[in-house]
Amino acid sequence: MRYLPTLPRTLLLLASLAAALPAAADTCPAPGQWYQPGGERLDSAALFTELARRDVVLLGEQHDRMDHHRWQLHVLAGLHARNPDMAIGLEMLPCEAQPALDAWVAGELDEAAFLQASQWATAWGFDPQLYLPILHFARLHRVPLKAINVTPELRGRLAVEGWEGVPEGERFGITAPAEALPAYRERLAVVHAQHPSRGDEEESLERFVAAQLVWDRAMAAGLAEALGEAGLVVGLIGQGHLQFEHGVPHQLADLGVSESATLLPWTVNGEGCAPPPAGLARAVFALVEESPDQALPPMQLGVYVIPHDQGSRSTAYWRARWPSALA
Repeated sequence: MRYLPTLPRTLLLLASLAAALPAAADTCPAPGQWYQPGGERLDSAALFTELARRDVVLLGEQHDRMDHHRWQLHVLAGLHARNPDMAIGLEMLPCEAQPALDAWVAGELDEAAFLQASQWATAWGFDPQLYLPILHFARLHRVPLKAINVTPELRGRLAVEGWEGVPEGERFGITAPAEALPAYRERLAVVHAQHPSRGDEEESLERFVAAQLVWDRAMAAGLAEALGEAGLVVGLIGQGHLQFEHGVPHQLADLGVSESATLLPWTVNGEGCAPPPAGLARAVFALVEESPDQALPPMQLGVYVIPHDQGSRSTAYWRARWPSALA
């Protein structure tokens, strides 16, 4: 067994936005309002009417932030009111957990049975209390839940062994990812540089980039597949995979899904904050910074156990080493 290290979930966000954000702003975005990054405040009714007509809407998150998940729930409710022909895609679970999600939505499992059947603790590990309100919303309205991820082991195999090294029947229908956009590669290089590497630095970076591209492609493929069953698919995904349309949105476009939109939460603290940079997302929602007493205890969020091949660069290596690189 190996314990995953607790790493700050904001590493990529800070690294990728530092150069883009202005040093200061005259005013902070007003909490409770929607904004176009680099632009003006948006009318929420008009925004949601537009979003409900999209094929895919992507809701970013910092995985351990309860307020991010509350925001996601409110957005889901607003979109569902306008387009009930909806499915929800979850980064949190690999496709092997789909039977458990189906049984949950159908009302066949209680919470404990669902968490056991989905292997939540090993597949994701973050406290389920962060996500259960969303899961109950889906169950209440019979909204299909779709597992859009693959196991860390398969991501590692595809990244390390390459596409030819993994038999097609073991890829779960995932096709080779589109090449990383130059700006995305730069962002990933910044994240990679913040972690010690083994062996050749350039080779290590290439493996890291390949792992992230596989991760993005797997989620994009899951969302695209879900479109065959619903008119609107809403994906819940770590915000680093969505910022600036670099990760999952780029892979969606390569798969022919062009009608997607990214929404992100944007934390403001009232002093010295800056407006969201142009191009960050279709829209951001301003949130007041969460106080420490509102957050769940760190030990509930940061440490969990997954099986792995000790002493080798196993297929779980990338997940174990950079569990939060794009959170």
